[in-house]
Amino acid sequence: MRLYVIALVILLAGLGSATVIYLTAESGSDQVVGYENSKRYMHDLELYGGKANVLANELERWFAGLWQGRSLAFTVAFISIFLASVFFLSARLLITREGFDSGDEEK
Repeated sequence: MRLYVIALVILLAGLGSATVIYLTAESGSDQVVGYENSKRYMHDLELYGGKANVLANELERWFAGLWQGRSLAFTVAFISIFLASVFFLSARLLITREGFDSGDEEK
């Protein structure tokens, strides 16, 4: 029963936090235009490190973008839903196991 309560608390706190972050954050449309966003930069990345370097750079920029602005709200919401699901499923598994264990002892 405690795991259900923990799952509910995680879910409510996470979704509440995500809502506050979403409402107070600025939109991500204010991208900095500079050398790192230019075709020249991408060309230099590919020249020095190949396509893998360009892909790694894009992946790093995407991951860094998850922790800023409104994207952070969606990240927090996803993490809280995932953690609450883990606790909920763990609680169900424990209850199911306890039911099987007690049935085996009686026989």
